[in-house]
Amino acid sequence: MSEYFFRFGRTVVVVTTWAVLAAGCESMTETQKGTAIGAGVGAIAGAVIGGNKTGAAVGGAVGALGGYVWSKNMADKKAAMEQATAGTGVAVTQTADNRLKLDIPSDISFDTGRSAIKPSLQPILTQFASGLSNQPNTEILIVGHTDSTGSDAINNPLSTDRAASARDFLAARGVSFQRVRIEGRGSREPIADNSSEAGRARNRRIEIYLAERAVAQQ
Repeated sequence: MSEYFFRFGRTVVVVTTWAVLAAGCESMTETQKGTAIGAGVGAIAGAVIGGNKTGAAVGGAVGALGGYVWSKNMADKKAAMEQATAGTGVAVTQTADNRLKLDIPSDISFDTGRSAIKPSLQPILTQFASGLSNQPNTEILIVGHTDSTGSDAINNPLSTDRAASARDFLAARGVSFQRVRIEGRGSREPIADNSSEAGRARNRRIEIYLAERAVAQQ
C-alpha cells in the first residue's frame, strides 16, 4: 500500500509541476521561458527518478543548465543572417527549442555529387562566422543531406563530407573546430518528393544550427 501511495504522489508532483510551468511561462521572455522549462522538466525527471526532494532539486539544476535560450545575441544573429541571405533561397528560422537554423539549398551550396563549397555559399558562411569568436558559449551543428539518387554507400559519406566542408570553412574564419559538430544523414530525411528533379534538388542541402546554452545566462 505504501508503494502505491509513493507512486501516486510522484505522479501528482509531475502533473502539478507541468501545470505551474505552463501557467507561469505566459508572462516570461523567450530567454526566461527556455531556462524555466529546462529547469521544470529537469525537476520532473529528478522527482520521478530520485523519488524525493533531492532528486527534484538536482534534476531542476541539470534542466536549467541543459536548455537552449533565445538571447539578444541570437536574435541579432538571426536578423544579420536574414539580411545576408535575402533573395538567395536560404531559410532562416528559430526552431521550437530556440536554435537558429539555416536551411541552405543545393543551388547555392554544392554541385551534384560534390562536396566543394560553391562561391555563392562562401559569403553566407562568412557572415555566419562573424562575431561567433566572441560567443564561446554557442554550439554549432551542421547536417548534410542528399537526394535518393545513388546508393547509401555513396550518399552517406557525401552528406558527411558536405557538412565537413562547411565546418572547415567556418574554422578557417575563427570559429573553434571543437564547437562545431557535423552529421551526415544521406537521403534518409527528405523534405520533398524524390521522384521529380525539383524535389531532389530541395533534398540536396545542408542545415546549420546555432544554439546558446542556458548556462550562459546564469
